[in-house]
Amino acid sequence: MALLTGVPATGCGKSGSPDSGSRAGSASPSPSATPPEEICTRLVAYWSRRTLTGDTYGDYQSTGLSDGQYEILREVVDAAREERKRAGRKAAERVIDTRAGALCEKRYRDGGPTGAPWG
Repeated sequence: MALLTGVPATGCGKSGSPDSGSRAGSASPSPSATPPEEICTRLVAYWSRRTLTGDTYGDYQSTGLSDGQYEILREVVDAAREERKRAGRKAAERVIDTRAGALCEKRYRDGGPTGAPWG
């Protein structure tokens, strides 16, 4: 018969303590979470390229973008279309990357929109 000594009957650390592995109720995101401005940039760049190729915006619901992200998409695509006319497809793609990054960074600079689903 083995006797265990010094081993607590409960898990390691208090519930919700930093060393317990529990993040429930924590206000800050995981350090490995992708920042919202980066997600926005990726989504807007992707849909901008699709829109530029297909020459149609569709609607924000079909893209999964919020209303604010969709407005960024429209601005990016308008600029990319002008650049494509002036300097070609590769130049338009550079405009997409640059403009999407700048506008998404601006949008999420202060932590993001209001929290409304359409924001």
